[in-house]
Amino acid sequence: MSTSLIKVNGLSVGFKRGDRTIPVTHDVSFEIKSGQTLALVGESGSGKSVTANAILRLLPQNSARYLSGEIAYGGENLLESTERRLRGIRGGHIGMIFQEPMVSLNPLHRIGKQLVETVGIHRGVRATKARDLAIEWLNKVGIRSPELKIDAYPHELSGGERQRVMIAMALINEPEILIADEPTTALDVSVQAQILDLLKSLQAELGMGMLFITHDLSIVRRIADEVAVMQNGELIESGLCDDVFTRPKHPYTKLLIDSDPKGEPVPALNEPYTLLSVKQLRVWFPITGGLFRRVVSHIKAVTNMEFNLLRGQSIGLVGESGSGKSTTGMAVLRLVSSEGSIQYLGEEIQGLDRKEMLPYRSKMQVVFQDPFSALNPRMSVAQVIGEGLMVHHDFDQETVDRLIVEAMEEVGLDPDSRFRYPNEFSGGQRQRIAIARALILKPEFILLDEPTSSLDRTVQAQVLELLKELQEKYHLTYLFISHDLNVVKSLCHYTIVMKQGEIVEQGETAKLFSHPTHEYTRTLVNLSSS
Repeated sequence: MSTSLIKVNGLSVGFKRGDRTIPVTHDVSFEIKSGQTLALVGESGSGKSVTANAILRLLPQNSARYLSGEIAYGGENLLESTERRLRGIRGGHIGMIFQEPMVSLNPLHRIGKQLVETVGIHRGVRATKARDLAIEWLNKVGIRSPELKIDAYPHELSGGERQRVMIAMALINEPEILIADEPTTALDVSVQAQILDLLKSLQAELGMGMLFITHDLSIVRRIADEVAVMQNGELIESGLCDDVFTRPKHPYTKLLIDSDPKGEPVPALNEPYTLLSVKQLRVWFPITGGLFRRVVSHIKAVTNMEFNLLRGQSIGLVGESGSGKSTTGMAVLRLVSSEGSIQYLGEEIQGLDRKEMLPYRSKMQVVFQDPFSALNPRMSVAQVIGEGLMVHHDFDQETVDRLIVEAMEEVGLDPDSRFRYPNEFSGGQRQRIAIARALILKPEFILLDEPTSSLDRTVQAQVLELLKELQEKYHLTYLFISHDLNVVKSLCHYTIVMKQGEIVEQGETAKLFSHPTHEYTRTLVNLSSS
């Protein structure tokens, strides 16, 4: 029988802006029970993370205001607890996994030190025993060779490994409650499945309650017992997971459920020609050692990559983290050194120097995964979008401004906002800015490196439709890198599956997804449809 661990009753939170306090969540109520998972879902800005951080009073003290309500835990209201009392609860009784482990982990300290520190604070365990406990938990969360990895820095681990370290750090003190804030965002489907299975098994072992925050409803179906849907700071619908998914009541809940990627790629051109041809592409990074730093081995990032990309076609590159997808894309754009043949419209571009590559740069553009880090925060949107024009063309300012306005209208942005800065836009709007920056140069080929992975489902659907519209209108050619096979199925005519730097299977997308032949492809397809 599940027991109630914590109750949030009528919680309203606001942020001080000058002389005013602006409410961001309104009368939010829910309960977390032992051994059960409550999924808090909604789009960016709905108030999910604000609510989660409010439970542990982690919101900025100088600006956050708790306007009403209570957070009842163990007979006390956490909104009235002292800071000293909260320090004992945080990590000891209520653990938290933050969304971005690379930001949450201290880059200056080895992961072992960070794990040992949290054990020492909450359990008072001596350093030697704490280190043994840290190794035990690294092993428990699936880190290979934990006795070696414990001395690694965060940047030396993969995305999946860093997320596992965050899970170990949150659970090493065996808390009653775990708050997991988007713990699988931007992870590929195989690693995502491992993380979800790991959380469920550890939950069963410890009997803890879990608040799981996400915008991905496919994850909710797999992990949650109950669901609470948020929109504009309000809890608009809640209930058992099966009931909410099979009989949603609120129009917004129905919209979220219907926002999974759908549709088919744009029709192929009648007489396409080969735009990009890649043969025997190899990217090996040397490993040096010894007194004279001789090359002793190589990291084989990509080996024997081959494909022909037709004008107006989209090819999807899929595979788990570290499979070589992004490295292949960077090599095609000549942004990393490689061997093999790369031909653009029949012309060999492999080996061209920086000046010789310049004419190709305007024809070959890229949209990166995280628009916030890809856009210069010191430049206005007009400067960001128009930067390429200044490099490749000698237009007067009036012409540049006209082209910027046209590009923004093309991607559904208000041109009047062009003098604002990237931080003033939502994630979906920033991705549209990145697309406008690529589009303004009238390219023929665009590398799309996980352009929708960090976006809400509804925003993701809008961006996908935009990419299709632009492709059909301008006969654009895409090399689309993604870990989301449903997105690939919606956009790409042809798919290449990569593992450990090599192609394991390739073919027409519809056929490959319906009849995969390689065991690894079957695993990816099954995980994406579960």
